[in-house]
Amino acid sequence: MRLLPILLTLLPSLATMQPALAGPTLEGVRARGELVCGVNTGVAGFSAPDAKGEFQGLDADFCRAIAAATLGDAAKARFMPTTYQTRFVALQSGEVDVLARNVTQTLSRDTALGFNMAGVNFYDGQGFMVPKASGILAAKQLDGATVCVLPGSTSELNLGDWSRREKIQVQPVVLSSMDEMTAAYQSGRCDSMTTDASQLAALRVSALRAPADHVILPERISKEPLGPMVRHGDEQWRDIVFWTLSAMIEAEEMGITRANVVEMKASTDPNIQRLLGVTPGFGKALGLPEDWAFQVIRQVGNYGESFARHLGDGSAIGLERGHNNLWTRGGLMYALPLR
Repeated sequence: MRLLPILLTLLPSLATMQPALAGPTLEGVRARGELVCGVNTGVAGFSAPDAKGEFQGLDADFCRAIAAATLGDAAKARFMPTTYQTRFVALQSGEVDVLARNVTQTLSRDTALGFNMAGVNFYDGQGFMVPKASGILAAKQLDGATVCVLPGSTSELNLGDWSRREKIQVQPVVLSSMDEMTAAYQSGRCDSMTTDASQLAALRVSALRAPADHVILPERISKEPLGPMVRHGDEQWRDIVFWTLSAMIEAEEMGITRANVVEMKASTDPNIQRLLGVTPGFGKALGLPEDWAFQVIRQVGNYGESFARHLGDGSAIGLERGHNNLWTRGGLMYALPLR
């Protein structure tokens, strides 16, 4: 009987050493030799083509991170632009392996649409943008206003809920794409436009003729946890996507960057050794090479590096970290233990 406590203490270690059988999505990615990632057609800071036609942004970086983890090469991510109307069909049909495009995680998308949420890579909230000349300083002053919004989005539902809750009359102007919505707003067809505040900030600097002439109102009328989605039925693939994001966050927590990741492999810190594959077993548990997280950090960087590059001080958008800072700095980004 004295063996029982010893066996119980060994079970967690034994479990992590069990190799994962390759699921259909990972097998497809390996057979194809590339990861197909569903992204936005163009939101600066998240996923938008640059002058060379290459997608850049926080979501684009994450797609490259998954490619680095699964194929050892971040360049093997192929981007498929999707709209609000086509994004879920592309994932359900198998056209894309993962959806990473400013998608709010909700109960109905998890259940009725048959998706698995694989972590949150950006905490956001819905806001309103108005012309500075309108003199509007608060959302409640939009009573009687026309508001541009995208169809089939949580923004459209939130706008209706908010206006009823606050007993405010707004007239939604539903437009089929971000480009159409921006054009309608600039032409004066809408008094305001509403979507995730981060997208408003991106549109203001990338799509409006005079960014300084427009303001984003301070109120946030919803919670918008944005993150990658995968199909139900392939738990191994969900684990890979989830733990890739967690590894990027944990690397920032530990101070591991693209510049120092090679030398950090010599660290005696057991947490760093597990993350970088010096201590074996955790790659095998995911069905990946032991250096999967090392490749992610070496080729793409940690979460903070990606945020700064595309959304923060190192970008034209210049967003504060806010909720997207590490939990040790007052934010919500918190990596699960890699054990």
